[in-house]
Amino acid sequence: MQNRRRLVLGITCAAILPCVGFSINAASADTPLRVALIMTGPITDGAWAQLAYEGLSALDEQPGFDTGYAENVSQANLMQVVQGYADDGYDLIIGHGYEFGSAFVEIAPDYPDQNFFASTFKPEGEVPENTRYIDMAYFDAAYGAGVLAALLSKEGKAVGFVGGGDNPTQQRMMATYIGGAEATRPGLIGLGIITGDYDNASKGSEASAAMVARGADVIWHGANVTGLGAIQGAVAQGATVLGCYSDQTEVAPASMGTSFVMNLGWMVNEVAQSVATDTFEGGAEWQPTVTQMWSLTAGSAGDYNPDIVSEDVWADFQTVWTGLGDGSIDVSQLVK
Repeated sequence: MQNRRRLVLGITCAAILPCVGFSINAASADTPLRVALIMTGPITDGAWAQLAYEGLSALDEQPGFDTGYAENVSQANLMQVVQGYADDGYDLIIGHGYEFGSAFVEIAPDYPDQNFFASTFKPEGEVPENTRYIDMAYFDAAYGAGVLAALLSKEGKAVGFVGGGDNPTQQRMMATYIGGAEATRPGLIGLGIITGDYDNASKGSEASAAMVARGADVIWHGANVTGLGAIQGAVAQGATVLGCYSDQTEVAPASMGTSFVMNLGWMVNEVAQSVATDTFEGGAEWQPTVTQMWSLTAGSAGDYNPDIVSEDVWADFQTVWTGLGDGSIDVSQLVK
């Protein structure tokens, strides 16, 4: 079955048009659960939006689901697009990104028989009973990345983090990455630069190059397109890199130890299934473990690239990663 897509036209014309050529799988045509995914970026971004969209596409292949999506939705059009899907009677509307956190608080009460899920932290205060949020274990993942970076550092002087938007999540990711690195290898310094931009490869390249110049020989990022630039800039300076959000092995196959991949497709499926089985926990924040929300992938090599990461280093890292997953390592107590 092909997803139904909504097209949001330019700033001067905010009309929303359904995509033609949509068909419903015969196996799910009786009473399908209608799921819409709304994204502020393109489904070809190779990470944040694309991984969620791939999860929606996989859901669309299952009997009992009818899906639709909108991509490249601007902040100015966001409320209109959400309301459009709600007015169309979608059972579950997934807003993919922090932009939807407060928007759903405003919109959801007008649609009490429908469900809303935002892939961001639960806002402060009370939220509608038909909304759900998520803590995607960013900080556990960042701490783990810092540990692995420190273990991989050949010189043992410094490792670096390149961030995107200047927001609390990116700032906290940087702090926990640095905390994990410095706790793992005494004397090593964790460096970080928040570029203020998720979509500027040049800024990412400049940031990583600046940290390599200060002695960092392993770089991780949390910054989408800016992160791709960070990888390229680090590799150009001879540093080892770690990927983020998607498997980025192909970006630097000879220099990438592993990628910390967000299981966004799994997230989309789990939320949809919770609505289908009437187990959707409204008014709350879902808190999957880091080992549920993140996977470690290095292309065809498996979990890690053995040319960069030794078995001993990986074993040491896995001890920490397992502890983060089972809760025996509490990052909130280690990094203030």
